Amino acid sequence: MYFTKVRIAIFIITKKVVSIVIWGVVIALIVMVAVIYWYGRYVLPHKISVTHKDIVSPLLTEDFQDISILQFSDTHLGRHYLLGHLEELVDSINRLEPSIITFTGDLFDRYDQTVLKKEEVIMALSRLHAPLGKFAVYGNHDYDGRGSELYKEYLSEAGFRVLVNEVCDITLENGNEMTIAGLDDFLLGKPDIERTLTQLQPDRFNLLLVHEPDIVDRVKAYPVHLQLSGHTHAGQVQLPFLGPVITPSLGRKYVEGMYVLPTDSNTHLYVNRGIGTTRLKIRYGSIPELAVFHLRRKT
Repeated sequence: MYFTKVRIAIFIITKKVVSIVIWGVVIALIVMVAVIYWYGRYVLPHKISVTHKDIVSPLLTEDFQDISILQFSDTHLGRHYLLGHLEELVDSINRLEPSIITFTGDLFDRYDQTVLKKEEVIMALSRLHAPLGKFAVYGNHDYDGRGSELYKEYLSEAGFRVLVNEVCDITLENGNEMTIAGLDDFLLGKPDIERTLTQLQPDRFNLLLVHEPDIVDRVKAYPVHLQLSGHTHAGQVQLPFLGPVITPSLGRKYVEGMYVLPTDSNTHLYVNRGIGTTRLKIRYGSIPELAVFHLRRKT
């Protein structure tokens, strides 16, 4: 009888311990998910990392040695990315003192949903300083709603040159030059690769701006030495060991960071993680990014 009571007592205690452990695990998982959600929604989207890359080429003369190109992308101005965030971004960019500033599209998330006034956006972007110029191309979100009508107006008034299937030469004081080309958005615009890129000279360093990164496979035949793109947000949400959950059309092969393609021009592609968010205000495993490229002569 005594041993039976002991066994019953042990069984009851064990059952209670197991129940406590199970509930403890459940509560811990709930807390962990809540913390991850809080961090991904309220903390990570407002952080900015700065990536520095050297671009080495024999086409860069010595006077290009101190020139830097800053790229930012995918601000997605709207209900989740407001004037205060844009002002902080401008301050962060100016502190890096770039020679050239490039924007690779998606200024708006949806223009008809933005709560920012035109004057506020233009005034903020006008404060960006780059002695050799500010350049931009369209992204697919810039064609949403009335955005296609006003995107160029916003950026032009802020001192950017918006390149829509165009090329532009940058000339230094001693006459040496590099070329910046910009293609229209490939999802909703009217890009013209051949007409634009046949203007590039193979004996000059050529930079290409285009929103969607996977386009790099279509420009291999042209003398493009560096392509800067955005669009992917690096998936916006990345899971450990699995990588990005979702990547957009024309941003599935090249997702983030630097790629070197075996072309005659030794084409480098950089895919920027972007600044803002779309659809959901959440980032995980994908910190908003500014990228700075330092031009170096290959010796």
